[in-house]
Amino acid sequence: MVRMKAIFLLVAALLFAAAPTIYPGFKGIDPQFYPNPQADPPIVPAGYAFAIWGLLYLWLILHAGFGLLNRSDDPGWDRARWPLIVSLTLGSVWLGVAMRAPLQATALIWVMLAGALIALFAAARVGDRWWFSIPLGLYAGWLTAASWVALGLSGAGYGLIFGETGWAVAALLGALGMAALVQSRLPQAPSYGLAVIWALAAIVAGNAGEAPAIAALAGLGALALAGLLIRQRLAA
Repeated sequence: MVRMKAIFLLVAALLFAAAPTIYPGFKGIDPQFYPNPQADPPIVPAGYAFAIWGLLYLWLILHAGFGLLNRSDDPGWDRARWPLIVSLTLGSVWLGVAMRAPLQATALIWVMLAGALIALFAAARVGDRWWFSIPLGLYAGWLTAASWVALGLSGAGYGLIFGETGWAVAALLGALGMAALVQSRLPQAPSYGLAVIWALAAIVAGNAGEAPAIAALAGLGALALAGLLIRQRLAA
C-alpha cells in the first residue's frame, strides 16, 4: 500500500501539471465574474509572478518520481503523501472550477493549501531537502499567497464589509501573518518564505503606480519575511 501511495502521488503530480493544457487560456480568477466586478484589483500580483507554476509543476513531478523510485517505503516520505495527493488532485481540476465558479474555486484552493501545509510539516522533519522540503515549501508558499488573493477577490467581489482596497489590505495582512507563523515553525524550509516573498514582490510591481499604499504594505511584508529568513539562517 505504501508503494501504491507513491504511485498515486506521481499520477496526481502529472495530472496537476497537465491542467493548463486541459484548461488553456486561464489567466487567474476573472474579477468580472463577481456580483461587484473589479477592473484592476490591487491584491492581484503582476502577471510575471505566475511563471512560478512552471517550476512548481516540474519540481513536484521530480519529487514524486524520486520518492517512488528511491523512497517508496520511507515512513518520513510516506507521511506527506496523502495530504499532498489530495492537494494535487484538487489542483488538477481547480483551473476548470476557477473559470466558471470563482467562489467555489476560493474554497477549493484553501483545501489545497491545507493539504500542502500538512505535507510540508511532514517533509520538513526529513532529509532530502532538494527532493522533498524545497519543492513542497515552494508549493505551499505560493498557495498561501494565492489563497489569500482569492479570498480578497471574493470579499471585494461580493461587497462584504470592505471595498477593493480594504480587502487587499486584509488579505495582505492575513497572508503575512500566516506566512510568518508557518515560517517561524519551519526554519528548515526557507523555500516556503521565498515563495511568499516572490508573490509579495509581484504585488509591489503590480501596484507601484496606481496603489502605492498597497505596494508599500506588500514591500514591507516581503522585507519582514526576508528578515525572518536571514535570522533563521544565521541561527542555524
